[in-house]
Amino acid sequence: MNKWVKLSFSSLLIAFFMLTLAACNTNDDTKTKKLEKVRIAEVTRSIFYAPQYVALAKGFFKAEGLDITLTTTPGGDKTMTALISGGADVALVGSETSIYVYAQGANDPVINFAQLTQTDGTFLVSREKIDHFSWDLLKGTTFLGQRKGGMPQMVGEFVLKKHGIDPHKDLTLIQNIDFANIANAFASGSGEFVQLFEPTASIIEKEGKGHIVASFGKESGHVPYTTFMAKESYMKKNKATIEKFTKAIYKAQQWVKTHSAEEIAKAVEPYFPDTDRGIMKTVDERYKNQGSFATDPILDEEEWNNLQNIMREAGELPKEVDHKTLVNTAIAEKIIKK
Repeated sequence: MNKWVKLSFSSLLIAFFMLTLAACNTNDDTKTKKLEKVRIAEVTRSIFYAPQYVALAKGFFKAEGLDITLTTTPGGDKTMTALISGGADVALVGSETSIYVYAQGANDPVINFAQLTQTDGTFLVSREKIDHFSWDLLKGTTFLGQRKGGMPQMVGEFVLKKHGIDPHKDLTLIQNIDFANIANAFASGSGEFVQLFEPTASIIEKEGKGHIVASFGKESGHVPYTTFMAKESYMKKNKATIEKFTKAIYKAQQWVKTHSAEEIAKAVEPYFPDTDRGIMKTVDERYKNQGSFATDPILDEEEWNNLQNIMREAGELPKEVDHKTLVNTAIAEKIIKK
């Protein structure tokens, strides 16, 4: 083989290598481009939102071509501010916030498109152990409630009234403590009863600082407690994205439905590095048993009306809003039928 043939052969090998490398880079770029970024603002970090973390941990979002950035923005007001200002694409927060925004005359209303939880997620914790609990034991006591106007507080008042207790006359209701500090205030000696989310309620119980005596979720019935929502303009511009997002959530909801509390705890553990696995299992089991995790993303009209009844009872409903005005069920219904 003469030197020119050798040179040509070497040149071909180099050219082939370069083309292969370029093709690999192109494929990598294509894969990267396929992942569309979606920013979620969640109102708090809670095991109550287990299906969301399952969707992340199990790669259900990624399988739909979505690259999720999850940020915790404590409080419904902060979460909605992030959404409305463009700091987030999707918010995970109580449906009542969409009503508040709409009542203020928003030009770009916030639409609920996928329900994540369908009951209240708080529990009544007593400082003393009570073998035979009855709600009238709260009369004359100091009760640490949640933020005024938020779903936890409204559900709390709704349940108290259901049991013949006037929350503003029959007990001392404290609701001016920051959400993150309510458990600490109780642990420090404030109040005889407190309304807490999980895993805080179970941690307080494990530490011997309180005892779970009742579930507000069981008492209040089905309600769109926490939903994924987005501005109407975003949904119109990103129909395919919202559909993919909802599909990933539905996969996660079905996964949670068919797996044990222990398996759920293991899956979401990376999102709760400081929480004991045993506590997480207990919490998941408790939420599963009372049907807190929605098994599909549809927010139906009955749940929507129950939400407004609770808001009305608490004196926090600014105006009656029709289900179809702020809720889009078409996307979830389409996905479930596939």
